[in-house]
Amino acid sequence: MSLVERLNRDMKQAMRNKDKQTLNVIRMVKASLQNDAIKLGKDELSEEEELTVLTRELKQRKDSLHEFKEAGRNDLVEKLDDEIKVLQAYMPKQLSQEELEEIVLETIKEVDVSSKKDMGKVMSALMPKVKGKADGSKVNQLVLKHLS
Repeated sequence: MSLVERLNRDMKQAMRNKDKQTLNVIRMVKASLQNDAIKLGKDELSEEEELTVLTRELKQRKDSLHEFKEAGRNDLVEKLDDEIKVLQAYMPKQLSQEELEEIVLETIKEVDVSSKKDMGKVMSALMPKVKGKADGSKVNQLVLKHLS
């Protein structure tokens, strides 16, 4: 089942359950998917493009969550926490720390680098492998750890 089909099914269920929070998040994601499809001049996005949109939506909410926590806006923090939970249900399974570390080490060997100045090469080879499955900042920290 494609992401759009899942979103449509879940949107109907949220309407039946009168779950406004979930319904709003699904509508926002569907709108983002449509906007990207229009921007790219396509009728449908590929799975990778859909994952890019989902990742972007999730990252925006996590960034806002951090800002709201610092500002002491607990009402908005709760709302964003709920939105993040809804979005994470559509994301692929996240890699464990061990799995991520293994992929980082493999990629460093593949690219054949040893210093921090070559970090860009490692990251450009690594990010497509872990896209949507790991947080970019965690990946960055692991690469730095293994290159030093």
